[in-house]
Amino acid sequence: MSALSDQLLVIAIMSYVAAMVCHAAEYAFGNRSHIGRAATRPSRELVAVGDGGPGLVGDDAPPVMKVPDVAPGRDRAALAGKAAVAVTALAAAVHLGTLLTRGIAAERMPWGNMYEFVLSVTFVGSAAWLIVLSRRPAIRHLGLFVATAMVLLLGVAGMVLYTDVAPLVPALKSSWFVVHVSAAVLSSGIFLLGFVPAAMFLIRSGYDRGKRSFPYSLGPRVPEAASLDRLTFRLHAFAFPIWTFGALIAGPIWAEAAWGRYWGWDPKEVWAFISWIIYAGYLHARATPSVKRTTATWIAVIGWLTMLMNLFGVNIFFTGLHSYGGL
Repeated sequence: MSALSDQLLVIAIMSYVAAMVCHAAEYAFGNRSHIGRAATRPSRELVAVGDGGPGLVGDDAPPVMKVPDVAPGRDRAALAGKAAVAVTALAAAVHLGTLLTRGIAAERMPWGNMYEFVLSVTFVGSAAWLIVLSRRPAIRHLGLFVATAMVLLLGVAGMVLYTDVAPLVPALKSSWFVVHVSAAVLSSGIFLLGFVPAAMFLIRSGYDRGKRSFPYSLGPRVPEAASLDRLTFRLHAFAFPIWTFGALIAGPIWAEAAWGRYWGWDPKEVWAFISWIIYAGYLHARATPSVKRTTATWIAVIGWLTMLMNLFGVNIFFTGLHSYGGL
């Protein structure tokens, strides 16, 4: 089962890569791209003048509205986008199989180290993306960035964070293990998904304000800024209470049972609290009319950076009671 889990991880990564390529094809050749718009733009061409003799068209000649002959290409681009969604769903199913076989091999929930935690968080993000997409198909173009995030994080998990299947360390053998870690996995996965529209909102709003340098040049290829802002807010508003319960309620209760204290300023506890403060700041700023949307969204982006620090940095660079990375 452990070997099967490793093989399924490779298949999941390659599936996310395939989804990324399909999304990129829709970007390049769909009606949201410069290529697509240039290909379908009406052009001036040779027209008949007088009694049918050909005449070269110049600036004074009447424009001829030509029916675009690339409509099939645009249809194929849309088909590529739909194929990307289907491949993402397949990748998520294989991703789930990776987790299930890992758990069966370990005879426990697959959350015992950094490798397994990253697999779980990314799966939640992928599943949440498919659910959101089913309700809002117009945001399909964000799938390119979601698939890219999945490829990068799973690649890091497989190549850097991988550890062999092993039993839980004694401190994790508790009924609170499932409660605390499941809340952390679920909220972290939704925060990961929320980061994507937050980053795209900053790009689109910058483009709308006249910025044309990279990455603002990507602005025309993403949904409207208002739509991205609403999606960002809703995802974070949903994930924040779950993170509050997992990090600041279930975690301290488990800590008291395991170590005899609710809070000890362990590096993991400190960074979890920092993330909580920043996300609370984002939700407050977003709900305050006098605060600019871009300012509030930057807070959300910083929040995800602290989550990455909590996930990777604390386990790699610090030593504490939560050092279960297995590295």
